[in-house]
Formats: sequence, C-alpha cells, structure tokens
Amino acid sequence: MSSKDWLEKDFYAVLGVTKSAPTDEIKKAYRKLARELHPDRNPNNAAAEERFKAVSEAYDVLSDPARRKEYDEMRSLFGAGQFRRNARAGGPAGAGGPGFDFSDLFGNGAAGPRGGTPAGGDRRFGGAGFSDLFSSIFSGGGGGGPTVGRRSRGRDVETEVVLNFADAVQGATLPITLRTPGTCETCDGNGAAPGTSPRACPKCRGMGVVSSNQGSFSFTEPCRECQGVGTIVDEKCPECHGTGGVTKTRTINVRIPAGVSDGQRIRLAGRGEPGTRGGSPGDLFVLIKVRPDPVFGRSGDDLTLTVPVTFAEAVLGADLRVPTLDSSVTLRVPPGTPSGRTLRVRGKGVARRDGNVGDLLVTIDVHVPSELSEAARKALSDYASAGPPAPRERLDAIARERSSYEQR
Repeated sequence: MSSKDWLEKDFYAVLGVTKSAPTDEIKKAYRKLARELHPDRNPNNAAAEERFKAVSEAYDVLSDPARRKEYDEMRSLFGAGQFRRNARAGGPAGAGGPGFDFSDLFGNGAAGPRGGTPAGGDRRFGGAGFSDLFSSIFSGGGGGGPTVGRRSRGRDVETEVVLNFADAVQGATLPITLRTPGTCETCDGNGAAPGTSPRACPKCRGMGVVSSNQGSFSFTEPCRECQGVGTIVDEKCPECHGTGGVTKTRTINVRIPAGVSDGQRIRLAGRGEPGTRGGSPGDLFVLIKVRPDPVFGRSGDDLTLTVPVTFAEAVLGADLRVPTLDSSVTLRVPPGTPSGRTLRVRGKGVARRDGNVGDLLVTIDVHVPSELSEAARKALSDYASAGPPAPRERLDAIARERSSYEQR
C-alpha cells in the first residue's frame, strides 16, 4: 500500500467507526463486516469480495497503533486527501500552492505486498517509508536529530499456505520457505567492499535529506545524490554490488492460529524482508487456503456432519458413535427422528478467539435401501399392513376434489 493510497482512502469510513474509536470497537466492527462479507458466505460476489479486501486493508492499518498514528498524522497534515486536488485547482498556499502537484512527492505510488514495489515506501525514495519522510518534513534537516535515509523499512512479503481442514480448525505450526532479499554477510549490509567504508554524502552532509522551497511551501526531501541514505559507497561490495542485501532462501516456522478460514489473510509483524541499513523489517502476510474435508463441513464456528441411519433407527431411536476432529462421541437419536433433522453436540466445533468453542451439527439422513432380501421385504410388508398410515389426509382430499372436477 502506498502513502498516496493512505491519503485517498478513509479507513474509518470503511469500517464504519469514528476517528476516536478505541481499538476494541475497531476490532468488533472488523469482525462483524468480515463475517458478512467473507467469500465463503458470498460466493461469486465480486462486490462483496472487493469490500472484504477493503475492510481487511483498513483493519491492517487501524489495528496497529503505530501505523494508525502515522495514518492519522499524514491525513491531518495533508488535508485527508484534499491536498492534491487543491493543488491542481490552484488552491491556497497552505494546500500546496499553485502549480504544486502532490504526485511530485509520492511519484507513481507503491503496490503493497502483492505488487513489486515495497508497501513501506516509494521507488523514487529508495524504499524510504512515509514515516521517514514525514519525520524529515519537521526535522528541517537540522543536526543531531534522526533523519530519513540512514535506514529504511523492509518490504512486506506475501505467501500462500494450503492447510488440511483439521489444521485450519485446530491450528498448526508450519515451516514456510521464502526466497527474499536479506542482509549481505560480506559487507554486513553497508554496501561497501571489505576493508572500505561508506563516506558521508557531501551534498546532504550525511543527513540524507535536503531542503527546498516552492513558493510559500517549504519542505525537506530525500537527497537525490545518495538516494536518502546519507552515505556514498565508492568501492561497492562484490557480493551485493553496493545494495547491502542479497537474495536468500530462508525457512521460518509460522504458527497458524486455530479457527482460520479459507481466504483469510494473516499478518505477521516483522517477519517480512529485513530493512536496509538497520531499518525495521517489513511484515509477512500469509494467505490461507483450506482443503475441503471428505466428512466434515463448516458453518462459521460450527462443524457440520451428515450421518446416515436406517429406517428402524430413526423410528425406534438409537445411540450412534459419530466422529469429531480429535475423537468420537456417542449421539442419542430420539425415537421418531425425521430425515433432515439436525442434532447438536456442544463444544466439538471450532475454537473461538475468546476461548469458547463452537458445536458439531449432525444432520440425520434416513437411508432407503435400493434392494431388500425376501425376509426383509415380508417384514416391511407386514409393518405396512399393521402400521399407521402416512398423514396424507389433506393431500388425499385435494386429489379427490380435483379428480372429481376433471370428470365433470
């Protein structure tokens, strides 16, 4: 997600909460919308799928206190998305001034975890995130304070895992292999050849930013001479060619929480690509795909199961052993149970985050055999003769009435 996207999107409106909403209220609103819009409940509904993605994107930002603060400060500073429109319309100097285009600040934007550009920054600024740029605007390039360029946040990474049905319900720890950039061990990430060191940039004097003016609007921006790094490498590392990073294959163990569903996206903070020059790492987003189970189904936090029974078991009642995901239980089928009736086994469903557990919903399916032995056929005929008739009196009356009408 680019900084430009943050300006144009009102995440509070997406979740239907106020700007002052506490974290618990944001979480509650997200869960409600996620349940309503989840692809499992809205198959082949493109509009619901897009809204589900927008809700997830908004929650990713607003649920993280640091990212939420950064988002609020940015929208407050630049007029919550009005900055660029005012500038193009020749708005007042406080909105950018005539002739100032906000795209000069952000370039073409960043694509986020799915695209090729880091979600934490813009290509034109060498990967520096908006938090760094935002800090530099107020630092004035003064000496002593922390400035943009010396380090930048690592890119977010997205991967996909396929889970068995049981692992999705009960949770699992899985090894995930990623091929992503990592810190170069030859130069320890500084980009200089062994035995040499980067030197301070003469243009920005090692600050990584330079000041510039456009009319009445003054701001600082990353130094183009050193790409905001603050240092220049004269002899580049032969391993990483001066970038400070190399592509590596790494394997990490990821804990998948119990109760995840197909299509859910899990954010693991700090498990993405490492930052450059000591910057903070990006995040790892894990897209969950769940294989269907041949026996069990799922409805929210409840598991579903269909159990075939004989006619005699349905009429006389029976005690049945039915499987659960981790064991088996005895289910009492009451006498006179019709086909299609659902019985509930409490506490054998999906574990919720609040510690409660859903139920196992067992649907009774009365099995009708296609072939009978002579003894079974005779017994069934005797039952039909001695047993009560089916309650079809009303239907029989309607049929006789219509037959009489046709004869007339």
